[in-house]
Amino acid sequence: MGSHRRPKPPSRSRLAVLAATAGTVSLLPTQSQAAPKPSVDEVRQQIEELYHDAEAPTEEYNATLEKKRKLQKEAKGAQERVARQQHEINELRDQMGPMAAAQYREGGLDPSVQLFLSSEPDTYLDKAGALDRMTARQVAMLSTLESKQRELSQTRAEAMKKLDEAEKARKRASGKKQEVLGKLRTAQKLLNSLTAEQRAQLEAKEAEADRAAGTSDSAASYNGPASGRARTAIEFAYAQLGKPYEWGSTGPDSYDCSGLTGAAWRAAGVSLPRTVQEQYSAGRKVSRSDLQPGDIIYWYNSSQHNGIYIGNGKAIHAPRTGKNIEITPLEYMPFYAATRP
Repeated sequence: MGSHRRPKPPSRSRLAVLAATAGTVSLLPTQSQAAPKPSVDEVRQQIEELYHDAEAPTEEYNATLEKKRKLQKEAKGAQERVARQQHEINELRDQMGPMAAAQYREGGLDPSVQLFLSSEPDTYLDKAGALDRMTARQVAMLSTLESKQRELSQTRAEAMKKLDEAEKARKRASGKKQEVLGKLRTAQKLLNSLTAEQRAQLEAKEAEADRAAGTSDSAASYNGPASGRARTAIEFAYAQLGKPYEWGSTGPDSYDCSGLTGAAWRAAGVSLPRTVQEQYSAGRKVSRSDLQPGDIIYWYNSSQHNGIYIGNGKAIHAPRTGKNIEITPLEYMPFYAATRP
């Protein structure tokens, strides 16, 4: 059996040790104490990482949104074909109307006409061999009808498939949009955590970094050697200097990176795909040593960020949320590749 004796009280010396230990512990930080706030430099680094991390889902959003628009356009075309095909079928039915009426006046409907007017005319030709009173004209008209009804059914199925795919693309784009917005909200929350003095320090550090990198260079007009369409594209990009970056935007008041490159070359009469990855895939690859003004520069990888080379080791680009279109040295970010539209 277990013992029910009271525990022996602690000795005076043991109480003294416990008291001393408690005093020591009270001097240590506890979990309830607030963690020290990050410094301005730490906040700046975290914000830069968030904006950088938002670029990839931004491009995925752009690609998905573009796919949705394409699918919607294809679905609309299919629906228009449905309407035309239905009209042709209705015209055939109208042509068969007088034929059916004549048969009725002569003592009853021709079996072929009865089949035609039935709810399942597609089965007509399977049974047509047993009909010996059918005219060649009826055979031709009913064969045409069967073919058109088959086409109509296929076109309707195509339209429904395109609409379903477009809706799935819309949902995927919505998910990517929320991912981007989540990163931007986190960045804004970090900014809001700073005092007015800290925000001023942050702005001063960013301005200093821009000056050191040469991104503050914003000449009003292009005076380089480019000619033809390349010059037109560069001049368009120069005209956008100072306009804000906005993710998912293709102008005219704001742009994201691929939105700017696409709009610039579109102004020169060249149609580029919407996203960084698509523009990279569509262009002719050129080495860094062969760069010419107007070439499209890709930083980091083939799908994240791009801009337009203007010569002298510099490019014009739409950088990120919170900044404006600017001119930057190529080495300001890790150079990946270049293409020529």
